[in-house]
Amino acid sequence: MTHRVLTEIAASISKLKANPMTIVSSGNGMPIAVLNHNEPAFYCVPAAAYEALMELIDDAELLKLVKERANEPAVRVTLDELIWNSKKPHSRNGRDNSVENDHYIAVLKYDQSAFNNQSKPL
Repeated sequence: MTHRVLTEIAASISKLKANPMTIVSSGNGMPIAVLNHNEPAFYCVPAAAYEALMELIDDAELLKLVKERANEPAVRVTLDELIWNSKKPHSRNGRDNSVENDHYIAVLKYDQSAFNNQSKPL
């Protein structure tokens, strides 16, 4: 039976047990397939490669969210409005003093024309 190995380097589990850091470093920062009876048992992934994979997954999830929200209506707000709404006073009991159960959420969309029309830097 054939098995798909998704790395350029593979090592047996017995070699990994004998000298794990040598096996890990032989991958030059890339994952290594660890074989048990000539079948991939698991992949040994260095920390930096794992962190990069997690970043890619996070980016893919954010991209999906952006695409889902791309056609939502935009609400034009100023930076002052956002700052003021985030600093609204709260009473001692932790509730908003202005409107009961009112939440302020702002969705910002990049508007290139707003930046092109400015005569001075921010």
